[in-house]
Amino acid sequence: MAFFSSRGWLLYSGDAEAHLDIARRMVDSRTPGYDQVGTVWLPLEHWLTVPFAGVDALWQSGIAGAIPSAVCFVVAGCFLFAATRRIFQSAAAAWTAAALVALNPNLLYLQSTAMTEAVFYACLAGLLYFTVRFRESQSWGPVIGAGLAACAGTLTRYEGWFLLPFAAVYFLWAAKRRRVAVAAVFCLVAGLGPLFWLAHNWWLGGDPLAFYRGPYSARAIQGDAPYPGRDDWRKAVLFFRTAVELCCGTGLVLAAMGGLAAALFKRAFWPLVLLALPGVFYLWSMHSGAVPVFVPSLWFGSYYNTRYGLAALPLLALAAAGLVAATPPGRGRAAIAVLAIGAGSGHWLAHRLPEDWIVWQESNVNDQARRESVRQAAEYLGAHYVRGTGIFTSFGTLTAIYRELGIPLRDTFTGDNGLAWDAAAARPELVLREPWAVALEGDAAEAAILRAGCYRLEKSILVKGAREIRIYRRAGENHDSS
Repeated sequence: MAFFSSRGWLLYSGDAEAHLDIARRMVDSRTPGYDQVGTVWLPLEHWLTVPFAGVDALWQSGIAGAIPSAVCFVVAGCFLFAATRRIFQSAAAAWTAAALVALNPNLLYLQSTAMTEAVFYACLAGLLYFTVRFRESQSWGPVIGAGLAACAGTLTRYEGWFLLPFAAVYFLWAAKRRRVAVAAVFCLVAGLGPLFWLAHNWWLGGDPLAFYRGPYSARAIQGDAPYPGRDDWRKAVLFFRTAVELCCGTGLVLAAMGGLAAALFKRAFWPLVLLALPGVFYLWSMHSGAVPVFVPSLWFGSYYNTRYGLAALPLLALAAAGLVAATPPGRGRAAIAVLAIGAGSGHWLAHRLPEDWIVWQESNVNDQARRESVRQAAEYLGAHYVRGTGIFTSFGTLTAIYRELGIPLRDTFTGDNGLAWDAAAARPELVLREPWAVALEGDAAEAAILRAGCYRLEKSILVKGAREIRIYRRAGENHDSS
């Protein structure tokens, strides 16, 4: 975290900025509270961030979002180590799997940001550990532990929902007695996550599937626009396979291919299946679910959702650890472990620069224009805005302006403020009183500003590749921060 924080990269990604600001608005808004979590992004990462996002310095720096991600990254590594040691009965193999994941710079970057990958990695590794432990112990504790890990996963990323039926079938197969009861208990605990989210979406949006078919869903954003892999399994596999190689490194892919047979020989069937499921989910989503993945070598230099290739990282690490497990115990096994770690991570020794880390590079390239326009807007407002007077604005991209300036979100009046916003948007000439307004060209906030008829444009910020930011001031408001 210190490496990326010292370079100001914690909030390079627009998604990381949004996750952090959603957590902040739950405690700092004109209408703070539970419903500020929204209905599209699953809530666990935001809930974990809330205690830190309420601290101004941690919010402004982005560290508030990095803390829960970093903690989950460590927890995930511990679970993966413990699970691998049980699977292969080898501490050397366990160290190999944990090290191959921990040394990946793309995941190291994500675990220093307010993204959900590290949180889901912890949930997945926890589910792996408890299912493996159950097969040995046949006790209720691992069933409950697996259910809690799976439930947390369903509240973190939607591929967590995809895991549930497979895990339920595993318990039916692995249980030596009370099969139905064991699977039912797991389903009862794990299923609380999806049931909660359906109820949450119904309560806030009037539609239990608002996250899937609502106006802010991935399906609505992508629409009917074609992309490689849509209704084409061959291209979906090509793009996802390429993303995996770029995210995980060629050396790890080759080491995993070499260790797969050994892992199967060690009868690690269920662990391999479980860790393969997130990748299967993404392939299916690319083919049928309006979720494109672009990598620069295949799509006109474009980056989009490249981080999805990291879904295969735990699987590749476990398979590569099979090489170590297949070696007879003794010093030779330790030597093979060192060689396997070197082969799997050596790729990054030859690609030490951040520009070679595709997940960081995607954030750097895709959000560069957004960051520059936000910087210019913050520079202007910082010189003119008087804190506490109020800003009519949009939540989302523009929130980064107020974070950079340390302006409390309760100073802002946005669409997330419910009925008050609806009234201002419908009759701005009667309701709108904020001395300042900041909008993106053509958004709902600007439409209300123009209808109010009493705001003048003070500053227009246009950066190539980003939507124009327009800063307005109410007529007669001339006091500046200076």
